[in-house]
Amino acid sequence: MANGVSGYALATALAFIASAPAVFAQSAPAQDVLTNNGNAQALCQPQVIGNRRIPKESVLARLFSRQGDLYDPQIVERDFNSLWNTGYFENIRIERVDTPACVQMVIYVQEKPTIREINYTGLNAVSQSDVLERFKKAKVGLTVESQYDPTRIKKAENALRDLLSEHGHQFAIIKTEVKTIPPAAVAVTFRIKEGPTVKVGKIVFDGNDNLSDRTLRASMRNLKPIGIPHSIILENLFARTFDASKLDEDAERVRGAYRDRGYFKAQTAEPITKVRDAGGINIFTMQPSKGKRIDILMPVEEGERYRLGGITFKGNKAVTNLRILRAQFAQKDGEWFNTTVFGKGLEQLRKAYGELGYINFVGSPVPRFDEAKHLIYLDIDIDEGKPFYVSRIEFTGNSITRDKVIRRELMLEEGQVYNSRLWDLSILRLNQLSYFEPLKVEQDSENRLDADNGTVDLLLKLKEKGKNSIGLNGGVSGLSGSFVGLNYETNNFLGLGETLSVVANIGDLSRNLTFGFTEPYLRNKPISLGVQVFDSKYDYNPAKSYSASGASANLSAAQSSQLTNYNQSTKGVTTSVSRPIRHLFARSGVTRVGVSYSLSRSSISTFNDNTRNVFQSLAFRSGVAGQNQLNGIVNSVISPSFTFSSLDRGVGPHNGKDFNLAVQIAGAGGNVKYIQPALSYRQFFPMKGLRVNREGHNVLGYRVQIAHVNGFGGEVAPPTSRVYGGGESDIRGFDIRSASPYVFIPNRVLFNLTNPDGSLVPRDPSNPTLGNVQIPLPLYRLVSVGGDTSITSNVEYRIPIVNQVTFAFFTDFNMTFNTMKSQLEQTAAGYSSVESPLYGCPTIVNGSCFGGVSFDGQNGHPAPFAKTLQTVPGSNYVPRMSSGAELQVILPIVNAPFRLFYAYNPLRLYKDLPQQLALPLNAPAGTTTFRDLFPTTGAGLFSYQQAVQYYGAAYQLREPRKTFRLSVSTTF
Repeated sequence: MANGVSGYALATALAFIASAPAVFAQSAPAQDVLTNNGNAQALCQPQVIGNRRIPKESVLARLFSRQGDLYDPQIVERDFNSLWNTGYFENIRIERVDTPACVQMVIYVQEKPTIREINYTGLNAVSQSDVLERFKKAKVGLTVESQYDPTRIKKAENALRDLLSEHGHQFAIIKTEVKTIPPAAVAVTFRIKEGPTVKVGKIVFDGNDNLSDRTLRASMRNLKPIGIPHSIILENLFARTFDASKLDEDAERVRGAYRDRGYFKAQTAEPITKVRDAGGINIFTMQPSKGKRIDILMPVEEGERYRLGGITFKGNKAVTNLRILRAQFAQKDGEWFNTTVFGKGLEQLRKAYGELGYINFVGSPVPRFDEAKHLIYLDIDIDEGKPFYVSRIEFTGNSITRDKVIRRELMLEEGQVYNSRLWDLSILRLNQLSYFEPLKVEQDSENRLDADNGTVDLLLKLKEKGKNSIGLNGGVSGLSGSFVGLNYETNNFLGLGETLSVVANIGDLSRNLTFGFTEPYLRNKPISLGVQVFDSKYDYNPAKSYSASGASANLSAAQSSQLTNYNQSTKGVTTSVSRPIRHLFARSGVTRVGVSYSLSRSSISTFNDNTRNVFQSLAFRSGVAGQNQLNGIVNSVISPSFTFSSLDRGVGPHNGKDFNLAVQIAGAGGNVKYIQPALSYRQFFPMKGLRVNREGHNVLGYRVQIAHVNGFGGEVAPPTSRVYGGGESDIRGFDIRSASPYVFIPNRVLFNLTNPDGSLVPRDPSNPTLGNVQIPLPLYRLVSVGGDTSITSNVEYRIPIVNQVTFAFFTDFNMTFNTMKSQLEQTAAGYSSVESPLYGCPTIVNGSCFGGVSFDGQNGHPAPFAKTLQTVPGSNYVPRMSSGAELQVILPIVNAPFRLFYAYNPLRLYKDLPQQLALPLNAPAGTTTFRDLFPTTGAGLFSYQQAVQYYGAAYQLREPRKTFRLSVSTTF
């Protein structure tokens, strides 16, 4: 139908043009353009017949003939061509009707029908949305409610055929059916037979004497098989879909592989393809392979191999120092010539000239060959152009942010020589503010050159983010447990760049109220000043961190009792000041130095005896030991810091790196003294060039973090400041603060003296109210107090799914350990409370035994407790690792990252740790043993056996093998 319409319309047009004089002659036989009295005939108002959707006025507007003009057949021909070229009509006919007063032109038109439906039958390999996207990319112009055009149908068929070819259906057959829908519409149906799936078969090369097939095949990014690179036997796991349009690209990459190894003149001939049935057995399904395979034979001509003889320059007037120009190229003379490395050198040379204002710099390399020595020389003809000066810097889209807030982040000023590096760095600084949607130099900045005057106007196109954020947040996290909160934040207060925030959270493990204000430019100087007032309360209780029911799926009750569990209530204020250092590492990022001061007061409530002993025993605070150790902890901390960042955005970076170094120094006031340095390094790489990710939306990121703490001035670091491992902020597969070394802490325990029949030995059988006999025993209990040093590394491969939804694969590593025995020293009072008393009840007089001294005056036994807490062997220097996958969703109202992740822990602590008793079970004669603490009676022997069973058994530490969890937080 399509061919018939176009052929009929063209025939009609040619027939009219050929017969127009004859037609008009029949109406006026005497003369063509004259009336009977010899005067020229004028035109009447033209008449339009047959139009439906297109108004009559639109048709008349296309005519060159006007009412009152003299009739002219050539102008009528132009009218016909003008109407035909609109593409609105499939048939046009113009007739002349003579009247006594004028010549009437009657225009008959037949409009092209409107497309009411577009259907696809037999389409399975791709979705209709993929088809529409391809139509848009190919500019087909075929949509519902558009005019039917046979030419567009053919373009649509070709685009659809190319799309199917890319998905392995090179033999697809497409037929188009057009059904008329009265009165003036059609339905278009593409009937598709996709045919067999075509995959790439064998890829072999002919003529490659110096490079192996494996090496050349690996360079074919589009068509090489999917597998594990360089694994030899696992490189060919999955065949790729054959796409003929990508074969030329891969042929060029093969030539590039040769040229990167010195074979500069290497060439590839037209690849030879052969179609065959797949055949064989699929190793994954163990079924016969189906479909088609295309084997590729690529002839190559290697040529000679060349070393770099030298690089020379000519035309360089602004930069006459040839060493500086040569330094832009990393490859040294005498090395095998590498085209890719040389290309990077050319780009580096362009950037170097761009820093001097030479925007129009062009470097054209011309190769010369010494065939006898197999050397290649590159003569670079430099066209520097002229240096450009910045005339104006303008902004669009900043309806809230004032111009001065933007200008103070720019490294370029008007009137200055244009510097491409400084402009790139300016964009980076603006992105780090998070006031705007991420800016890209190529897309969001525009250079308007005035070559005559040597000036450039810079236009920056901004799109502001919402500066006010008022939202509800909540969820479950390792530190806060189940929580809900309200927050308000403005990151661009009054358009001046100030940040004002108020956060209020409450949950089963936490309560936090914070007010903060930051002025980024103090008195119009690049000095940032911040103030934060806070009142917080946290329950550091891993057993409840992830469960509303109050029990962790990963920790038993016994394990929970071995962790340092306490509640900390803190009030305080923090002030900070920082400023950028523009000339330090300024070529690649933003450097800042700063210092902050924090003054806080804390009180501690412990959840178990082990934790209470930790706080009362460790010498972390000046003043009186004992119960006072848990209250009135005043922390006065000065923290100098150094940061460097080249991240392309503040939240969710895709490219760049940052380095942070901060040192907390407590002791300028307060009653605790410690130094806590922390170092963190992050880097992110956009994964460009992958077949499924050409634009680099996927991101590979990693972080390395080192932390250390130690006290000074005769004191140790407080337990609240020691380093704890575990949790979604460092190693996801472990509970919060649970992946840390353990220590033995001394305890004084009263043990009931028990008869062999299980009854307790009373102090006075005639007076039961006096109770039973209790023997004081010196024991060590297992407890985690964190470490003094921690090393953490994280690797993530992030895949954006849709807006605000990201999927990631991750691997986390952490090792938290003790390196300094002095940091576990006990206070004199705390040590005396367990070391001074005598232990045991060697004899019983009148049924009583108190404090290890019997009534007959016989002493008990001293306990040889160590002055320093001992790290448990086998729990220190234990590496932990988690690997898994994570789904992250940032909800717009809650404004927090909800994360659902699964983690498998290949490295963990999973062993039995032997108990350590203060006295040995067996020892040479004359040495006090644990047995000596009990009477020699039958009750004493039975009680001894019970005590050994209760307190001498090994501790079973069973960290989880896998974890599946919902959390609200970030790792890095």
